[in-house]
Amino acid sequence: MVGTMSIIVIGAHGKVARHALPLLAKMSDKLRGVIRNPDHAAEVEKLGATPVVEDVTKLDDEAWQRLLEGAHTVVWSAGAGGGDPERTYAVDRDAAIASIDNCPDSAHYIMVSYWGASRGDEIDENDSFYPYAISKKTADEHLRSTKLKHTILKPSMLTDNEAGDIRTGSEDETEPGSTSREAVALMIARHTAEGPAGDFCFVDD
Repeated sequence: MVGTMSIIVIGAHGKVARHALPLLAKMSDKLRGVIRNPDHAAEVEKLGATPVVEDVTKLDDEAWQRLLEGAHTVVWSAGAGGGDPERTYAVDRDAAIASIDNCPDSAHYIMVSYWGASRGDEIDENDSFYPYAISKKTADEHLRSTKLKHTILKPSMLTDNEAGDIRTGSEDETEPGSTSREAVALMIARHTAEGPAGDFCFVDD
């Protein structure tokens, strides 16, 4: 039975989000998907969400509050996709933090992060991965510092495989394996239904 929970997915055209939207649509008739490119609106709508076209790097606090108003669950699945460090900081750090700061107090915030994000500051600053790693670490720490109910999903290396048996673990593991994007979507749906879980590291290889 479809419920009335209001869910918003930021980064709704990403690979993980496209797996998650149909699952979330079964749970809510108030599902919105935030996208930057209006060309993706039809696909997001087909997956069960009402598309909302916004560039998350351009929103001020008032715009964020309007966007997130009334949300019971906020899912952050956006990312710059690597390449340009400036855009990585703007999306994965600054926009993520802005969304956290303007999230309704009663909402459950689900952050899609990665296994090892808590060690992001250990990456060499000259490494091309550093802007992403330190951005995710900073955003995750900021979320933990708030009073928001939250889940920080930490999959390992992402694959396009079908979801397998999910195993939870600890970030202390240095070679945890891999995680399918489908499994990440399943965990988004699961924690939307079950509530906050704090940091949640998992693989399904």
